[in-house]
Amino acid sequence: MSPEALVADRVRKTYRVRGGAPVDALSGVSLRVGKGERVALLGRNGAGKTTFLKIASTLLAPTSGTVSVFGHEVQAEADIVRSSIAVVPQEGKPFFHLTPREQVYTYLRARGFDRASAKTRTGEALAQMELEEVADRLNITLSGGQRQRTMVATVIATEAPLLFLDEPTIGMDPFARRGVWESMRRLTRRGSTILLTTHYLDEAEALSHRLYIIERGRVLVDGSAEGLKKEVGGTLRVSIRGGQDLAETFSSFGSLVRDPEALHIITTPERLVEIMGVAVGMRLTATVGPVTLEEAFLKVVGRSIDAEN
Repeated sequence: MSPEALVADRVRKTYRVRGGAPVDALSGVSLRVGKGERVALLGRNGAGKTTFLKIASTLLAPTSGTVSVFGHEVQAEADIVRSSIAVVPQEGKPFFHLTPREQVYTYLRARGFDRASAKTRTGEALAQMELEEVADRLNITLSGGQRQRTMVATVIATEAPLLFLDEPTIGMDPFARRGVWESMRRLTRRGSTILLTTHYLDEAEALSHRLYIIERGRVLVDGSAEGLKKEVGGTLRVSIRGGQDLAETFSSFGSLVRDPEALHIITTPERLVEIMGVAVGMRLTATVGPVTLEEAFLKVVGRSIDAEN
């Protein structure tokens, strides 16, 4: 078996638009995921993350390029690949006429698990997702967050060698999200590999061993969250609200990152007193905090992760 769980080489997906120019959803994406890794595709809505996951999970054919899973080419050996993966699709919903317990159990049985194993795994997955109290209610009666947790429980119960999770915690409250995170960590400790898409910066930072920042169908940068933060050029962020036009004034204090609401100065503790002195003298509102993945994303992409296309 290949030492890498997934290898993508120059994957392109082009959509033909009647009466218009072709649209590239992916423009030559190449990436690698090692066995046992948790890798995040981080990007804004519409960046191409879901398109890539659909191709990698055999649901969509690329226009060009290749994806291999454990050494098997996704298009040519789709049946073999499908036996090694499990998917939480972004738009997926549990069957409304089943309960969470029935949903997870039925899925496991369909994948070939015997009755005893399926029953045990179903109980464990429902407990991990804190769904015991609603396990025997029809899915149609559940909240959006409970339905999403049911979808995650269905997939984590498989402990498949490679899990694709497309925005797995969307619609969940903070406590439920952290429960999902811990389940993912547990899975990789047991030998699974996880590739997830997210536009939550805290999720990418908390979960990923490595991440790829994707924008407009291209990989712009990859590395660990800590590594990307270090490349920003400092350890502190000073944010000047309404200071987007004051780049020249603050340029000597460190790297500058602008968004529609503020000018951010990436600097070191030694320069902080000087910067705040200038800000106070100009009657500007300034806030100070540690450098986060948000600054790295702003520097690479040039806009906030929540900005519209």
